[in-house]
Amino acid sequence: MKLHELSPANGSNRQTKRIGRGHGSGWGQTSGKGHKGQWARSGGGVRPGFEGGQTSLARRMPKRGFNNKVFETVYAVVNVRDLEKRFEAGSVVDEASLIACGLLKKTLDGVKILGMGELTKNLTVKVSKVSESAKQKIEAAGGAIEELPKPEKFFPNNESARRRKAEKEAFLAKRG
Repeated sequence: MKLHELSPANGSNRQTKRIGRGHGSGWGQTSGKGHKGQWARSGGGVRPGFEGGQTSLARRMPKRGFNNKVFETVYAVVNVRDLEKRFEAGSVVDEASLIACGLLKKTLDGVKILGMGELTKNLTVKVSKVSESAKQKIEAAGGAIEELPKPEKFFPNNESARRRKAEKEAFLAKRG
């Protein structure tokens, strides 16, 4: 076998369809796109799954399967500049005091202090999380930080979670 004797397998190479090259080619005039309409236009057509404005099949079908959203931890956030405005020097900043002063409506899964703004007062901060920049600013102002443990999510309809919580409480009671 020599190089000039090689040829591609039958059916593997096809001639390109040269559209818009006259009637003789078989693809002249409208170039195989029919007459007018959305599909005949340059850039025309619709995205896959579009049903002409009718609610698409993907949206009509019921949604099933696992979703991790219920296990997400969502923190209520407060900036250092807000603490500067609302609290006096030497006061304790915790979830209850943040709600009392009107900075938060609810604490969600905990409170996180972020470092936007400046702080000149020494405050004792007792929250779930504190960003690194906020920690530096609070400590530089002479304040103290006490990070609370992450709140355990409890789902009342989840039997296994209820059982684990009861086992944990029994273990802790027996231990001390």
